Order: sequence, then C-alpha cells, then structure tokens
Amino acid sequence: MTGRATIVDVGDPLADQTGARAWLDRVGEDELANGLAVINRALHAFRVVTADPYMHEIARDQALVARVGYGAGDEVADGLWSDARELSVAPGRRRRSVILQPQARLAAALNGRQRVLACEELTLRARTDIDHERDREAALQLLVALDAALAELPLDPHAASLAGRLTELRGRREAVAAAAQTALSGPLDDASRQVVADTLGRVEAALRARAVISA
Repeated sequence: MTGRATIVDVGDPLADQTGARAWLDRVGEDELANGLAVINRALHAFRVVTADPYMHEIARDQALVARVGYGAGDEVADGLWSDARELSVAPGRRRRSVILQPQARLAAALNGRQRVLACEELTLRARTDIDHERDREAALQLLVALDAALAELPLDPHAASLAGRLTELRGRREAVAAAAQTALSGPLDDASRQVVADTLGRVEAALRARAVISA
C-alpha cells in the first residue's frame, strides 16, 4: 500500500519568485525531516483517537519519492507546485536493517531455528517513541524492554559472550525504573531523558551483539 502526503509550511511565506527559487536551491533533507515529523505526529494522533494499532509512523527510507517545492495557496492545497525538486537518499545512508544483513537470521526465525525475543520487539517500540519525542512513553516502554532483556538474554545459547553487557544493563535498571515512575506523573527532566536514551542505546547494542554472535 502506498500513500501521498503534502506538508505546507505557512509560517514564513516566500516574498516573490526570485526568493522562492533561491529557497528551493538551498533546502534539502532538513526541511524534509521537518515535514516527516509533522506527518508522524498526525499519524500518531490518528492511531490514538481511532484506537487503530496498525497505524504507524513512517521513516525517510520508506519514501518512494520525496520532493520539496513551492507554490501558490491554491496549488499546494491540491498537492501541486509551481516548482519542485526531488530529493534522493545519499549513497552512504543505509538503514540499520540493511547494514546487519538480516537475511540468514530472518530465515532462521521463520523456520523456528532461532527464537525471536520479546525484548527485541519491545525495544523497537521504545526506539519509535524516543525518536518521535514521546519521552514518557519511551521511559515506560524501555523499562519493560529492559526487564524482558534481562530475563531472556541470560537464557540465550551465547549468553556467556553477552555477560559484560548484561552486567551493565542490570546496573542501569534502577535509574530506568525511576525515569518510568516519573513518567507516570508527568514529563521527564533532562537527566531522566538522558538515562532513557543512553540505556536504550545499550539495550540495542546488546541485541546487535547477539545477532552478530548468532549469525
């Protein structure tokens, strides 16, 4: 399934054609990222208000075509442009899933030779929340993901190779629990956000190490 979305920035109108062309020459991925952030906030809100668990955010690499451009009010309201240019993904930009070459592991998971851990899915959910600045949800989700990792990874056949990482994760559990408790009553402070972000990165690193060892 594919869809199309147009984000119109009306906060700082372009004065004339000369200024518009100059703007178009200098814009790029930063402006596109801002547009994607708007789309993803809308998708998240739609998922919540419609109680649709299958609605999800989109990533830059999922865009079949991405353009930036300018136009008059009537044009952009209909998804049209006076002028636009297409943005291509830079050759050096590759998704994490591509870098890890998951084909062999996918086959092992599908035929039952390798178990997919609950903490892997939970960690992905925490990553989605933190990437979209849902700090409270990220803290709560991370606590569950961390507990699942601490329960599941020691049972892995390669657990001995992960011993140092598991020790580190156990040492972070109390701080993550405190951040999650704070999240129950309100926004996180900067220190709690940093704890969540850093610990999520360490859980992800442990899971990547497991994937490499298991390959």
